[in-house]
Amino acid sequence: MRPAGIPQPESFVSDSIPVRPPDIDEVLLETMYLSIDPAMRSWMSGPIAPGQVMRGGGIARVLQSRSALFQPGELVQARLGWQTYPTVPAKYLQKVDEARGDALAWIGPLGLSAITAYFGMRDIGSVKPGDRVLVSAAAGGVGQIAAQIARIEACQVAGIAGGAEKCGWLAELQLDAAIDYKAENDLAAAIGRACSDGIDLYFDNVGGPILDAALLHLREGARVVLCGRISQVATDQPYGIRNLGQLLTKRARMQGFQVFRYHDRYEEARAWLAARHREGRLQQRLHILKGLGTAPTALGMLFRGDNSGKLVVQVKV
Repeated sequence: MRPAGIPQPESFVSDSIPVRPPDIDEVLLETMYLSIDPAMRSWMSGPIAPGQVMRGGGIARVLQSRSALFQPGELVQARLGWQTYPTVPAKYLQKVDEARGDALAWIGPLGLSAITAYFGMRDIGSVKPGDRVLVSAAAGGVGQIAAQIARIEACQVAGIAGGAEKCGWLAELQLDAAIDYKAENDLAAAIGRACSDGIDLYFDNVGGPILDAALLHLREGARVVLCGRISQVATDQPYGIRNLGQLLTKRARMQGFQVFRYHDRYEEARAWLAARHREGRLQQRLHILKGLGTAPTALGMLFRGDNSGKLVVQVKV
């Protein structure tokens, strides 16, 4: 049975089956880290049938290989699923360049969340120096990278996050302002104070009332990047956006995107991200839970906002 609302641990069952040796052009992997992402809740409502392995991307080590492309001991990035020892076709694996960063760097500032922020800010958002930028869920996996990209590009940057601890992290990232939406009775007014000159680029990860409030402060020709809508994915009563008229009056543009459409350009993003990471200008806070059995709990944490950083499950403990 498919879950309703926020996923709970009882929405999942665990099972043990024999490890399958690799066939020709396949690789047997040992999962090290799994990324916990909002899209997982959507997959539970559609592409993943009850009883199937939960999808999930991450970093793994090659144990056995029947592909000339991979050797035992190498690290790879792949859609591993919530499994300890998946056997995966070699064509779906990407070798981790450890000269650019270790396994945690590749699930963090060089991982898919960071790549999502890169294309959202640069291709969809057309970020440029001097932009007044607002990022929602700015302490999350994608948001913290998006906010730092804006700062690197010499923008004025404000971030929205939930709680004093997360807003403290935004201060450490040297954002110009941090808005604690949990402490504000009037979020639109709070955004107005933090973005007193308006918003040229709004990077939205949450949808719902926060998106609605941000729309009130768009500047002429503003760009709104729809990256995620985590506040709406697990709700039974979706929020109706009321301020779309601002797009008309401000001649603004709102556009959504999916990072998988940029697959052929991932190397471009990683080269830029790795360079900024080496320079010490790009970092990512990770919230790590240990053991594959913590994955169901981690997914629920994500939708309650209980995490402080990008959520990762360390499978190989």
